[in-house]
Amino acid sequence: MRIAIAGISHEALNTSPIQTTMEHFQVWRGQEILQGKGPFSPYAAGTAAGSSVRPKYATLAEMMDDLGVELVPVLYAGALAPSGTVEQATYLQLRDEIVEGIEQAGQLDGICLVLHGALLVENIWSGETDLVRSIRAVVGNEILISARFDLHGNLTEEFANKADIWTVYRTAPHRDAPQTLERAMTLLVHCIRGDHRPRPVFVRVPMILPGEKATTDVEPMKSLLALAVEIGQQPGILTAEILVGFGWADAPYSSCSVVVIAEDEPHLPHARRQAKRLAQAMWNQRHNFTFDSEAAASADEAIDLALEAEESCVFIADSGDNPTAGTPGDAPHFLARLIAKNVPDAIVAGIPDSAAARICFEAGVGATVSLSLGGKMDTEYGAPLEVTGTVEHLCQAGPDTKEAAIATVRVGGVRVLVADRRMYFSTLNNFRMAGIEPLEHKIIVVKLGYLMPELRDAAPREILALTPGYSDLDFTRLPYRYITRPIFPLDEEFAWSPVISNVAGYGG
Repeated sequence: MRIAIAGISHEALNTSPIQTTMEHFQVWRGQEILQGKGPFSPYAAGTAAGSSVRPKYATLAEMMDDLGVELVPVLYAGALAPSGTVEQATYLQLRDEIVEGIEQAGQLDGICLVLHGALLVENIWSGETDLVRSIRAVVGNEILISARFDLHGNLTEEFANKADIWTVYRTAPHRDAPQTLERAMTLLVHCIRGDHRPRPVFVRVPMILPGEKATTDVEPMKSLLALAVEIGQQPGILTAEILVGFGWADAPYSSCSVVVIAEDEPHLPHARRQAKRLAQAMWNQRHNFTFDSEAAASADEAIDLALEAEESCVFIADSGDNPTAGTPGDAPHFLARLIAKNVPDAIVAGIPDSAAARICFEAGVGATVSLSLGGKMDTEYGAPLEVTGTVEHLCQAGPDTKEAAIATVRVGGVRVLVADRRMYFSTLNNFRMAGIEPLEHKIIVVKLGYLMPELRDAAPREILALTPGYSDLDFTRLPYRYITRPIFPLDEEFAWSPVISNVAGYGG
């Protein structure tokens, strides 16, 4: 059995001023994928990130050997960080290389796509839809296509008509990326060997949710996912999946959605009933999605709560300027408030500013520097902040790497981590590279929404600051133009009942 693996994974915030180009992607081809590089090596990362269940396989190669599959690696492009809409030329270059690689791969029994679900492309909209459409155009309808998705994906009816199987993360914060790929591949192999023709039943739920209101170890997502698992175990059902969606993306198809995949045509009526059941259950919970951590209405309130806290260390998430949601990440508002309030011990992680970082590296450790910091990419929600401080630490980027170089600058009692490019601080080691042991400081401000798993597990206390910005957690404050209305919570009072919006085939 021969299965091709390929993909383009990116979460695009189309209101962001930063267009995503080829330099924003890390690309792996052919043997690089088979050798365990890129997204396919860190099966153990699912454990390192806090997963309580270890992946079944240590490597992608081990999984393929166990399944008895010859893997045909084509190309995988993973964005270094979420950002804005992908430049059309960049996407087409990656897409065309994937399609050509599949064409030249010889006889294939299946295709597995590694995707995110929120790939917005200039002049094209859904990159996932365009990619699967382009692949179908060259392989026809007989070859089965499976896909792995992030929980925060926005899918289209056309994608649901042209793909056979897809699996979705069941954890947020994400801890099960390896297991989700394993499910996508295992179900694909099962259907090929058993000569099954899966039929997906897709239902769009007219809701948009920030991920911070749909974490998966608390209600209502905990019970909804349990229901999806129960449906997926029923006879004739391959799997049932829930997508929370990427609510900040202003696209006509942005929404939550569910899919129930029938193993074969005879099981399609049952899959339709279960898809409606799952979608209705999600809709019924629309008023119950809420933050799973302590929230503060502003930066000042979050700072005050942290200073009054008994805990020795408090992590604060600057949620309105969250680069993991695609924002520029350089709004200096939180830093300004910490300085104005004379906070004696705080870390701000971080602010990307190549010009400021260059000044620090040229000056050297121990030098006093004057910086016009931040507010250069994001001019909508911030302006540069003038500060003078001492360079305490410099972390050079390695040669031939797309990692950031980081300068640690102390301004009064506040240390700000200045990066020479966009990045986000999601692990303890990110801080240690900058000469910071985070748990030894009173306040750690990170430009995130919910904390990533390792930080969440380590933080003595977590406060979600509801700050304004491109990733504002209050969707009613954002200027949507393209999203299909009515949709909750932009619209409160409207009737809805589940409607199957794909044909569970290859039409449309």
